Amino acid sequence: MWVHPQFDPIALRLGPLAVHWYGLAYLAGFAVFMLLARWRIRQPGLVNQPWTTLHLDDLLFYGVLGVVLGGRLGFVFFYKPEYYLANPLEIFKVWTGGMAFHGGLLGVAAALAIFAWRRGWRFFEVTDLVAPCVGFSFGLVRIANFVNGELWGRPADPSLPWAMVFPQSPTLEPRHPSQLYQAFGEGIVLFGLLWLYARKPRLTGQISGVFLFLYGLQRFVIEFFREPDVYLGLQALGLSRGQWLCLPMILAGLALWVWSTRRGRAR
Repeated sequence: MWVHPQFDPIALRLGPLAVHWYGLAYLAGFAVFMLLARWRIRQPGLVNQPWTTLHLDDLLFYGVLGVVLGGRLGFVFFYKPEYYLANPLEIFKVWTGGMAFHGGLLGVAAALAIFAWRRGWRFFEVTDLVAPCVGFSFGLVRIANFVNGELWGRPADPSLPWAMVFPQSPTLEPRHPSQLYQAFGEGIVLFGLLWLYARKPRLTGQISGVFLFLYGLQRFVIEFFREPDVYLGLQALGLSRGQWLCLPMILAGLALWVWSTRRGRAR
């Protein structure tokens, strides 16, 4: 069995300033997104609006706000509402941890809707540009989760070659390194399939639909290997809170793709 290396979560110390791997993963993720988005707007036929690098700079600003505010509020309301209702000032202590992907997704969707509205563009024209460019960034954040030794997996068979003991976990039994599973699912599978799909011109909304479907599906499967949050446990039908939040994504992705396809053919 492997034992988690217990990396120092702080990558760099500059006097009183501590730079965490988690923060660096987010910064690297935003940088990768910008590189990929700049490539896409230069390809003929892949975008429906006259995108410029200045548009992308504005989009990044909106996106960062959506990620931070949505991710934090999503964690507050989806995972620990009772605690934060009793301790409302704790909501602002983002440095203590606590971000939820599904909340971040809603926050980014709201931010992109405002961005599109201010320019008179259609919402899905914006999301179709963003969707293929974010999967690799998700994978970087999952690797930071592994470095921090958090969000470990469920108990695994000790004979599993990559089973790992996480000293931070309640028991010193071998577990699935589910953070690495998610890094692979989001950073390789989701990004790779969606990037290939989006390399050809698609009907407006189709790329966004495939993103919702693929993310929801791979996350739903990998959640079977991830330890549920101790304060939630497994819920109805033996599914985790994350899995229940993924089901609407899968259905919405299918519905959006079908709607976009029929709408495009009807024109």
